Amino acid sequence: MRKFVSVLAAAAMMAACLIGCGKQAENAAAASSTAAENTTAAMEAETGKKLKVVSTIFPEYDWVREILGEDAKNAELTLLLNNGVDLHSYQPTVDDIMKIASCDLFLYVGGESDGWVEDALAESSNPNRKVINLLSVLGDSIKEEEVKEGMQADEDEHEHGHEHDHSKEVSTFEDSEVKDRALSDWAGEWQSGYPLLQSGALDEAFEHKAESGKMTAAEYKDYYAKGYESEYSRIRIDGKHIAFTDNAGKTVESDYNYVGYYIQNWSTGTKAAMYRFEAADKASGAPLYVEINDHMIEPAEAEHFHIRMSNESFDAIEDPENRWPTFFPAALSPEEVCDELIGHDHAEEKEYDEHVWLSLKNAKVLVNAIAEDLAELDGAHRDSYMANAAAYTEKLSALDQEYQSAVDAAPNKTVLFGDRFPFRYMVDDYGLDYYAAFVGCSAETEASFETVVFLAKKMDELGLHSVLKIESSDGKIADTIVQNTKEKNQSVLTLDSMQSTTAKDVENGATYLSIMEKNLDVLKEALR
Repeated sequence: MRKFVSVLAAAAMMAACLIGCGKQAENAAAASSTAAENTTAAMEAETGKKLKVVSTIFPEYDWVREILGEDAKNAELTLLLNNGVDLHSYQPTVDDIMKIASCDLFLYVGGESDGWVEDALAESSNPNRKVINLLSVLGDSIKEEEVKEGMQADEDEHEHGHEHDHSKEVSTFEDSEVKDRALSDWAGEWQSGYPLLQSGALDEAFEHKAESGKMTAAEYKDYYAKGYESEYSRIRIDGKHIAFTDNAGKTVESDYNYVGYYIQNWSTGTKAAMYRFEAADKASGAPLYVEINDHMIEPAEAEHFHIRMSNESFDAIEDPENRWPTFFPAALSPEEVCDELIGHDHAEEKEYDEHVWLSLKNAKVLVNAIAEDLAELDGAHRDSYMANAAAYTEKLSALDQEYQSAVDAAPNKTVLFGDRFPFRYMVDDYGLDYYAAFVGCSAETEASFETVVFLAKKMDELGLHSVLKIESSDGKIADTIVQNTKEKNQSVLTLDSMQSTTAKDVENGATYLSIMEKNLDVLKEALR
């Protein structure tokens, strides 16, 4: 982030110089012109002005080319990631920032790797600029990053992204490792984070998260508001006794008996031990069934905890993945709770898979969204843009059907990657199963012995004839997996995730469709 801030500062200084040099002309022009009423009028007002479009990744760039068609010669198209650096490693240059600031349309993926974008967008010199965030366009159809059986976690990853050390906190474990715990592990006076959130005391934490996260500060606040919501503002735990004080100041209390723990499997592939306690006094008015988790699986003193409850049964506890009322030590000031939140990202916060372009179904949705924005920016060519988009989506649909037919006819329905796995959207589109060494956004390059052995055994078990890798991989992990199988003669195939497509590839005729067609050929071979 420090490197990016310096780049941004340099870009701002350059922009200031340009603005200063042109100030006299700008003031003179202001007397005889008015602001355009909309973006179409603004484009038409400057005859001969080229439409400027900046894309972060190759698929976006190629979709724009297809929509513009013959009118592409009247546009200035920029592909930022054009030298083989993939999305997860990219940092913008001063020139990149300047292009984003002055363009008419900016396209980016919108995942965690694009944490730099929010600051870059703040430097706009074009008030009519449009911005397309691929993840936002796709909405509820985007998928959480999935940790499959056998996958190796990043070395610096624990408990979904904690940023400081909690040595006993875990998110992946064997069920046999979980130990019983007494209610006294959570002894003390505790305050709910919900009133603090409502008061604005935690806003700084949400702004901090937005600097490197996948959401804006407002979106983080909404997300935590749903998670933190609780009818109780205070909880006191003493021995086997819990006292709950609600937001109106009324207290209900009871002794509680420990009834064991439940292993919660989250949709992200991680786990949590949920410790369960049942009220001894059923007439007390206190919650009858209480479930506590604090990311630990053995006796330890908690720094904060999540508590869920029901008066019906443990199974009736509502939506534990999205509701996690959180309590902090009552002695902490609002500022200290905010600091704790900054240093301790929520354990169940969802990480989304960024590789949405590898679904032909997603591509059709995104192409139509891009066409609409281009048509609004350049109304004179609206009919041409929409016609080009319609023709292109027909090609996407035809290829989509070819993929489905190939999968339907294949004897095998599982692919195995000795690599990162960015193809979640593709396999889900066609009902395929998969195994892989790492998740799609992993920074790992070396697989553990356990991961290699697991994947090799899967190849033997499923009778797979090939192991896959992505285009930027050296294939060493895939080769090692093959050498650990019984037959040791499986082929290594490459699926192109379009994360390393270069300007040279574009010059040589690479297109989104041509790459996806080649991927289909590879997939057919992998599924035979």
